[in-house]
Amino acid sequence: MTPSDAPHSRWSDLDRPPLNVPALRRGLLRPGGLWTSLDVVETTGSTNSDLARRAAQGLAEGAVLIAEEQTAGRGRLDRTWTAPARSGLFFSVFLAPGDIPVRQWSWLPLLAGVATATGLARAAGVDTALKWPNDLLVTIPRDSDKLRPGETRLGEERKAGGILAERAGDGVVVGIGLNVSLRADELPVPTAGSLALAGAVSTDRETLLRGVLRSLEHWYVQWRAADGDAAASGLQEAYAAGCATLGRAVRAQLPGNRTLTGEAVAIDSDGRLILSTDDGLQEPVSAGDIVHLRGLGGGLT
Repeated sequence: MTPSDAPHSRWSDLDRPPLNVPALRRGLLRPGGLWTSLDVVETTGSTNSDLARRAAQGLAEGAVLIAEEQTAGRGRLDRTWTAPARSGLFFSVFLAPGDIPVRQWSWLPLLAGVATATGLARAAGVDTALKWPNDLLVTIPRDSDKLRPGETRLGEERKAGGILAERAGDGVVVGIGLNVSLRADELPVPTAGSLALAGAVSTDRETLLRGVLRSLEHWYVQWRAADGDAAASGLQEAYAAGCATLGRAVRAQLPGNRTLTGEAVAIDSDGRLILSTDDGLQEPVSAGDIVHLRGLGGGLT
C-alpha cells in the first residue's frame, strides 16, 4: 500500500498525537472545581457554535468542548480560523456568572486572554502578549541571514491565537484558538505565528491545555469572588501589564466606518481601550479592529 492509499489515521502525523481524553478528565474534572465536563471531537465547524447550541438547551457551567480540527473556526468580525488537524488547541468553555452584573461580563474575553498568557508562560515558557481586545501575540526570532545591515531587532511580533466570547443561554461561551506546532510552511498568512516558531519549551497539547484551563479557572474564580470588579480582583492591572497595545500609536476601525487614531494609554474599568488623540481628547473604544501603527521595529500589526 502506498502512503497515498493508506487510510486516514489520527496518528498519521507522529509529531501531532491525538489528545488523551481520559487523562485530561482525570486532571481537570474534580469535585468543587469549575470544569464539570470535557469532550473532544475529531472535527467540527466551530466549537463555539456547537457549545452555544448546547447552552441554548440548558448546560451546566464549566463545560469544555475541544476539537482536534476546526473547519469553520470564527474570530472577530466573522474572520475564519483554520489550521491542520492537531496542530493547535481549539476549544470553548461555557461560563455562567449569573451573580455578576451583565455589564461586567465584557471582561470575560480579557480575562481569558490574561489566563491564557499566564498559563502558556508556565507550561510553554513563551511570553505571550495581549493585543486588545482578544489577540494573542508571540515573538518569532528572525533568521540571521535575513537581517538587513544594521538591523538589531530580535524578532517579529505575530498572532498565534485569538479569543471569541459570545452570549449563549444564560451565560457566555468563550472560545480560544491557539497555534501550537504550526510550521513556517503551514502559516495561513505572513502575520501568523505559533508556539513552536516562538521557541516553546513544550508543544505537548495536553500540558498546554491543562495549564490554560487551570489558569482560566484561577482568574475566573478570583474575578467572581470580587463580584466582577476587575480592579479589586487584580484583572485590570494584569491585563494592562501584559497588553502590547498600550503605549503604541494605533488606528481603531470602529463600527459605522469610523476611524480613530491615537496613542493607546489605558484600559478603563469597563475593559475599554482609551486612546489619546492628537487634539488632546481621550476617547474610549469599546469595540473595533485595532491596528498597531508602531509594532516591534516600526511594523504594522
